Amino acid sequence: MIHQQLRKAGNSFVITIPKEEVERQGWVMGQRFAVQLTPLEERAVLSTDIRDAFEASWERNAVGYQYLADR
Repeated sequence: MIHQQLRKAGNSFVITIPKEEVERQGWVMGQRFAVQLTPLEERAVLSTDIRDAFEASWERNAVGYQYLADR
């Protein structure tokens, strides 16, 4: 599966296919494709050190964080 970002090019939007993938598949210029696009949901993954620091901070400051969240 290829993950690419939607970009603007002139009055159109484009999603590019990397050259390496085109070559790997044996595709050629002018070839036609049926395309079905699905938005990709990405979530940041915290390293163990950062997650530990966050959890320790949350324990110390939960009331303050909740106060700010409600603003």
